[in-house]
Amino acid sequence: MTVDLAGFNEATTAEARALLLACLAVPRWADAVLAARPYADRESLLDAAAKAADPLTADEVHLAIADHPRIGEKPATQGASADWSRSEQSGVDDQAAAEFRAANAAYEERFGWVYLVCASGRSGAELLADLRSRMANDPAEEITVAGGELSKIAVLRLGKAVA
Repeated sequence: MTVDLAGFNEATTAEARALLLACLAVPRWADAVLAARPYADRESLLDAAAKAADPLTADEVHLAIADHPRIGEKPATQGASADWSRSEQSGVDDQAAAEFRAANAAYEERFGWVYLVCASGRSGAELLADLRSRMANDPAEEITVAGGELSKIAVLRLGKAVA
């Protein structure tokens, strides 16, 4: 669903909440963004979305990560979130995807969750280098980094959804 700002402001709570949850699968975040409607302009909406996602709790990060495919893998579901994931990961070619399988497995073994990064506009090589550098993080630091990446993704997606 793509709407203009007026459409977002005037949408039913259920419609707007569904759009927000497609951007970031965190109910508290969606509810905080909804509570501040109506927005005077897109910048105000995106600023509110960024503030509501800063910071995400560890539980919220885990909840939101469950809605994302692994980098280098195609989404298994349909819908706006899956479509955005396909677009965001367009810089990951088949060779990089093959390298990601091993790197993702190592990351998941170390941290216990899927590697998450704001992939939009970045090459597979850049993303692989990021994953490898983050392997040095301790789990508490890494969950914070993943939360920051989720916040970036949410604002990016919301900017696409509300034109």
